[in-house]
Amino acid sequence: MEVNKERILKEFMGLIAIDSESLCERKMADKLKSILADLGFQVSEDNVGSLIGGNAGNVYGYLKGNTQDIKPILFSGHMDTVKPGIGKKAILGEDGKITSDGTTVLGSDDISGVVEILEGIRMVLEADAPRGDIEVLFSVCEESYGGGAANFDYSKIKSKIAYVLDLTDSPGIAAVKAPSIVSFKAKVIGKAAHSGFEPEKGVNSLKAAANAIARIQQGHVGEMTVNVGTIKAGKANNIVAEETMVTGEVRGFNHEEVIEAVKAIGEIFHEEAGKVTGEPPEGPMSARCEFDYKVHIRAFDIPKDSEVCIRFQNACANLGLEGGLVSTHGGSDNAVFVEKGIQGIVLSCGMSNVHSVTEYCYVDDLYKGAELVAELLTAK
Repeated sequence: MEVNKERILKEFMGLIAIDSESLCERKMADKLKSILADLGFQVSEDNVGSLIGGNAGNVYGYLKGNTQDIKPILFSGHMDTVKPGIGKKAILGEDGKITSDGTTVLGSDDISGVVEILEGIRMVLEADAPRGDIEVLFSVCEESYGGGAANFDYSKIKSKIAYVLDLTDSPGIAAVKAPSIVSFKAKVIGKAAHSGFEPEKGVNSLKAAANAIARIQQGHVGEMTVNVGTIKAGKANNIVAEETMVTGEVRGFNHEEVIEAVKAIGEIFHEEAGKVTGEPPEGPMSARCEFDYKVHIRAFDIPKDSEVCIRFQNACANLGLEGGLVSTHGGSDNAVFVEKGIQGIVLSCGMSNVHSVTEYCYVDDLYKGAELVAELLTAK
């Protein structure tokens, strides 16, 4: 089985040129449905787009195998990119490095994974190699906490193992452990007043929120990470801020600890809101807080002696790749797969500096990734 180097590079360049920011994956979905159909897959698209405010759904493909000696296997990548992702253009350097023009992300997150899956499948089909049933899931809205995969109908999936191509580094590394990701929102409510004439009649929600944020330990907190991401407050410089909205997230490998940490953050906001008071006409009052959180992704930890890991490491050994098993603080659709009873790991696919306009990948990594997919598809 050999990679068609000209074909995979052409496909990468073509898919990169398709605008596909989260919730706007329509053109990408149509293109991938066409490609899978041409490869002989039974292809369907669900209605997740209408559920999450997007214009496309998850694309699923199934191709029956030619032997029962190899178990069904699921490969997955995502169709969306982060912003800025409109008008992307892939530029190939003489050293094989592919970059954007510097005004947008490249989109190798996750087009690298997508084309490696497609080319790996082509390699197996063209060689008529023994293979089990092949399933492919290209999800929407992965960059927004996995909104597409979270709403897929997993009764369709036949495979018990999965490989998600959505990890930085050259092919040959797999993440077997990833964190829970929980976002929080604190709405601090005070009372407006003219800050020049009668500030004492107001209740400053921004002051309460700032005091709370100052108490929250951020960055690496043990094995967790804590971040306050956005603050929106007030209406004008001369008005005591009546309302302040603060959002953030906590990530960690122990789900229960993450939930406790988020709840502790909520208590801090409630406490600090109660400390900020004012003297409006109706009498003394303090600020108050409405706090909420949402679990986006649950932590997973796949045993290193499991079938999905051993199969990966054997395939890497056959190709001379490292076969390293690591943990990651990033989120992926694999967390949903594991929660649904599918034992999956996340494979590196050559993307680097993702979520930035300096994102890049190398053509040699695209070749290696496709070879790894083909090896995994034919391994018993």
